[in-house]
Amino acid sequence: MNLSVSRFSTVVILIIVAALSRIVPHPFNFTPIGAIALFGAAQFNRKLFAFMIPAAAMLLSDTLLGNPSLPTYLSFALITVFGIVYLKKVTVSRLFVSSLVASVSFFLITNLFVWFGGSMYPQTGQGLIACYTAGLAFYQQTLFGNLFLNTIMGDLFYTSLLFGSFYQINKIAFKPTVA
Repeated sequence: MNLSVSRFSTVVILIIVAALSRIVPHPFNFTPIGAIALFGAAQFNRKLFAFMIPAAAMLLSDTLLGNPSLPTYLSFALITVFGIVYLKKVTVSRLFVSSLVASVSFFLITNLFVWFGGSMYPQTGQGLIACYTAGLAFYQQTLFGNLFLNTIMGDLFYTSLLFGSFYQINKIAFKPTVA
């Protein structure tokens, strides 16, 4: 089998499995969304695939969940752009930083849409701060208890799982043979 096809297939399968993990019960916002965007950005040579394949996998899981959301897809696209630029060289420290950036940007973007698109908060700077403050307080009511243990830990967990799994599969399956 062609090595590049096998590598491509492996990346696609890992992304689909991660996206489908969203349909199993999980703590609020403990999801692979940021990790999928970063993984696709780092692993696909054709950067169009970095957007298309992870987004298609997300759309598949959203279809099963019944809740596609423009703010989620916008943050997903921006995380992908960040990953393409920042993860040209994949290291543990870069994965850690990019996972944190993914979590924080997801929180900022989705709550910005709550503020901008809703009527709960005045369309002022103070209204935006109130929206972000309420967003942080909202996390206090979840199983893990706050933004750190939900979104950030979810992104760190799934980033480690995706990149670690790919590294192990790559090490075992695509090891060059000595003739």
